[in-house]
Amino acid sequence: MLSPSHDHAPSPLVGIALACSGYSLFAIQDAVVKWLVADYAVPQILFMRSIMIVIVAGIMVRRLRHPSILKSPHRKSLLVRAGLMLAAWMAYYSAARDLGLAEITTMYFSAPIMVVMLSILVLKESVGPMRWLACIGGFAGVVLAANPAEAPSLVPAGMVIFAGFCWAWSTVLVRLVSRTESTLNQMMATSFLFVVACGVMLPWLWKTPDLFGWILMIGLGFVAAAGQYLLYEGFRYAPASTLAPMEYSGLVWAFLYGYLIWSDVPTPHVVAGAALIVASSLTLVWWERRQMLLTRRLTA
Repeated sequence: MLSPSHDHAPSPLVGIALACSGYSLFAIQDAVVKWLVADYAVPQILFMRSIMIVIVAGIMVRRLRHPSILKSPHRKSLLVRAGLMLAAWMAYYSAARDLGLAEITTMYFSAPIMVVMLSILVLKESVGPMRWLACIGGFAGVVLAANPAEAPSLVPAGMVIFAGFCWAWSTVLVRLVSRTESTLNQMMATSFLFVVACGVMLPWLWKTPDLFGWILMIGLGFVAAAGQYLLYEGFRYAPASTLAPMEYSGLVWAFLYGYLIWSDVPTPHVVAGAALIVASSLTLVWWERRQMLLTRRLTA
């Protein structure tokens, strides 16, 4: 039987390759959702996406004989996390109707900055000047990308930032449960709750897809499941600090897919905001790794 803490031998290059592959699939997921929200309700899209993840994760959990999630001491935390992720995806997908792929992706990358803030409040972590500077720089980048002075409506931008906050909070909860729960169990539990919550709304929202719609919805589920699995497996091969900068490869894919599919050219505000967010986060990663190495030398 495989335990949740089963790890692969460290191999940073393998971890980086897995993480980059996962983020490229997340960008495809966002592009497919942006296509679908033009014709279908967000709960219906989330329902189809989640039921495919439940099926894929359920089959793998059974084959690998993972411990049952029902016996987990963190059931309440998993439930809260699922609720936060549901709110995040509902807001994020709804905003995709009005914003370009590059815009929503850039503003959604406010989440890593918010994680630092929530770590202070929830995990009681100490935060030094460099973390505060990174938070301020990241927030400035989000404001710049949203461009409130010229935006015709701030509601979609506000929805994306709200989604980033919910995702950040769920990330903090992951820190509390990931040491005892397997990735597949977490994927299955969260997606199952999505299926239940969105399924309740379907009688009033369901629109029978055409053949192309079915292909996109089913494909969305497989892409989302594969992206999550590759990313989490990447963390088994390489440290989180090594993989953190790879998250921003998602911006490159979002800019590329937005241009190829919708001919979207990011505005200077979006590009400048993305650069500021990335620079702030990479500076924080560099600082944290530097502090970690100094600590190791002092304790050696």
